[in-house]
Amino acid sequence: MIVNQWKRILKITITTFLILIVAIAFNPLGLQTAQAENVRKSVLAQGDAITDPEAILRYALPIDNDIIRQIQENIEKIAKNLRSKRWALVKKEIKNAAFLLKLHQDDLISSFPETLQSKAKELVIAVTEDVSKLQELAEKEDREQIYLVRARILDNITELEEDMVTGYPFTVPKEYANLPQLLGRAKVEVKTTQGNLVIVVDGYSAPVTGGNFVDLVERKFYDGLPFNRAEDYYVLQTGDPEGEEEGFIDPKTNKYRSIPLEILVKGESEPIYGFTTEDIGMYLAQPVLPFNAFGAVALARPTTDANGGSSQFFFFKFDTEVTPPGYNLMDGRFAVFGYVTEGEEVLNKLTAEDKIISMNIIEGKENLVQPVQ
Repeated sequence: MIVNQWKRILKITITTFLILIVAIAFNPLGLQTAQAENVRKSVLAQGDAITDPEAILRYALPIDNDIIRQIQENIEKIAKNLRSKRWALVKKEIKNAAFLLKLHQDDLISSFPETLQSKAKELVIAVTEDVSKLQELAEKEDREQIYLVRARILDNITELEEDMVTGYPFTVPKEYANLPQLLGRAKVEVKTTQGNLVIVVDGYSAPVTGGNFVDLVERKFYDGLPFNRAEDYYVLQTGDPEGEEEGFIDPKTNKYRSIPLEILVKGESEPIYGFTTEDIGMYLAQPVLPFNAFGAVALARPTTDANGGSSQFFFFKFDTEVTPPGYNLMDGRFAVFGYVTEGEEVLNKLTAEDKIISMNIIEGKENLVQPVQ
């Protein structure tokens, strides 16, 4: 027992040290003395941070419907309470979801465009029936079946919320019209020497960063590239092409394609471009796409240039047990543009000895908009 405790303490110490190193190495301004207190505040735990990548992606959808959001929250909270066997709280969350569905079923269906209301009705009825099943399973304290039904409900809620999105929520600044843009979402399958991953790229929150990535996938830029940086409990990075260049050279211009730092902050209608949140004094700002989840995918960049990212990107691999969400110095300094939603076990196995075999867009290719020359 004592040995295990010391191993855990050592693990925490090493991870904390890495956090400080990345903060210093990647922050183009350094951690100035005058900013120390603000930085300290920015890394305090932010309550019950969401660590499920699919939940983060649901909340990132640009919709405004309190009913579906509350039902989603009720169903998501079940998992945490199941782990600790807090059956009273499990039953409470299920009851709340059932009440909302009973009271607002018609309101939910009517909130969809007429062309989608028939489909929405089927999904809402399916969710309602499954929530009723959850109530029965909770009385039996059948954890395994509750997890299965919960996952099915959340899949249907995701589909409902995706159908609630009407149009693109903002206009990307004209100064970035020369760059590919992802005006929606895309799924990318990554085949590696250890197995396959699936990344959901969120163009609703990071259209320029996501568009650049999906464009390079379509160009087969990443096929065959090695992982050029791999650190346990930290990052796995790739995207460095052969030769002296450290990013993508656009064959049409023969120039390095620079991607601006792009971070959508909660409560804002469009992303911040060109600056870290610390640069503009938003020390406690929470990105819509945070580094809370294992498998967050973000654009790498030079230490001295917030807008110098190009093709290199990294998977965030912090151990959430010893590095609780909210205790990192990455949010607001790097642009997350997606999450690994399938293949977490593969990501865990990948090292600097591995490489990408191929990448393919499996959904959402129609959302990639190429610049008009």
